[in-house]
Amino acid sequence: MLAWLSANLINIVLVAVIVLIVAWLIRGMIRDREAGKRSCGGNCAGCGACSGCSACGQCGAMKTARPPEGMSGR
Repeated sequence: MLAWLSANLINIVLVAVIVLIVAWLIRGMIRDREAGKRSCGGNCAGCGACSGCSACGQCGAMKTARPPEGMSGR
């Protein structure tokens, strides 16, 4: 058993480091979600996930959609 551990020590350490990094990233994502942070940051123009806030459920919840130019609603 000791011979196997010494022969595979580098692999065991690398896997442990990768598991710790993944756990750290998941913990950060969970903390961001609990804090109410969104992946797009509320900047609908730079989001890339939608064509505009009125069509995007995530961005639309973050900030109020502006009407397209020329459609002021008057």
